Amino acid sequence: MQTKNFLCRNFKIDLPIWSILFPILALFLISIKGFFPDSNLFLIALGSVLICAVLAAVHHAEVVAHKVGEPFGTIILALAITVIEVSLIVSIMLSEGNDQPSYLARDTVFAAIMIILTGIIGLCLLVGGVRFREQNFIKQGVSTALITLIAIAVLTLVLPNYTTTLAGNSYSNSQLIFVAIISLILYGGFISVQTIRHRNYFLPEETAATTDSSELHVAPPNTITTVLALVLLLIALVAVVLLSKTLSPTIEAFVIEIGAPKSLVGIIIATVILLPEGLAAYKAARKDRLQTSLNLALGSALASIGLTIPAVAVVSYFTGMTVGLGIDAKSTLLLGLSLFTVYLSLNSGRTNIQQGIVLLVLFATYLFTTVVP
Repeated sequence: MQTKNFLCRNFKIDLPIWSILFPILALFLISIKGFFPDSNLFLIALGSVLICAVLAAVHHAEVVAHKVGEPFGTIILALAITVIEVSLIVSIMLSEGNDQPSYLARDTVFAAIMIILTGIIGLCLLVGGVRFREQNFIKQGVSTALITLIAIAVLTLVLPNYTTTLAGNSYSNSQLIFVAIISLILYGGFISVQTIRHRNYFLPEETAATTDSSELHVAPPNTITTVLALVLLLIALVAVVLLSKTLSPTIEAFVIEIGAPKSLVGIIIATVILLPEGLAAYKAARKDRLQTSLNLALGSALASIGLTIPAVAVVSYFTGMTVGLGIDAKSTLLLGLSLFTVYLSLNSGRTNIQQGIVLLVLFATYLFTTVVP
């Protein structure tokens, strides 16, 4: 009887059917898109499946995170999405040609940072403040992530405007390779601190008063469920990116039609790619696990910029493509204000509703000034 229970427990796949079917359905629709080149109905179906694939990715990420524990669960999700994001950026860059400087990497990375800092973190602080008045987290871990993010953001997005080797807002090849190396060093150092030297800085503080104790003691998924969830997570993330790439021409045509800047396309794509992490961070904040939310958000921002820039540098070096990285004065001001506000908001180890409101106002300002520059 004990053997039978052991086998049932360890070989049972505990995943909802919808989370298995939608990633596979997404890949199937992508494979047959050539048969429906001008069908608006098919585009609507792709958009609907895209949303379902995002929800499936969130579910599978939570399953894997529950198995491996913090902070490794949030790292897995951040790295998986960033690797797919890098692949998307690089593939689009290579298809653009070398005639004009490419600003796709700059626009996407800047959009991802602003969405995470003001949108995702702002929403998490607002929801947490509404439900629990105040939320606590470990200040040392958040401070470590923020100072690393500030350094990488300024070196990659602001400093190119002030170098003189090349005119404009681009690094020379040697400067780009140098910045790529130091970005990897900074990100690698942060991962070392997060997972080895000071892992306790990033572990959530569970409090019985604010968290459902039944959730804290749920048994972790078995090995087969975890492995299948990890595979489906990767499939769902690939599907999200491929669907985003498929829908991007339609989105770009719409943006041009309404007279908005082309950088809005990068914001829309970045938003879709960041949806899995954003939803996971939101759900964690609703459960009074702000530490997990901040791990997801700040870790995603660091992975996005810390891995994308080195990848773009390699592509630029071997293809001879010029990559524009420096953001304009308006974007520099918004980036500095956002970093400063987030740092002050998370400097005390406690948050409240007003901090979330301020960050969401900055996010709205960023979106508005992008559409109406």
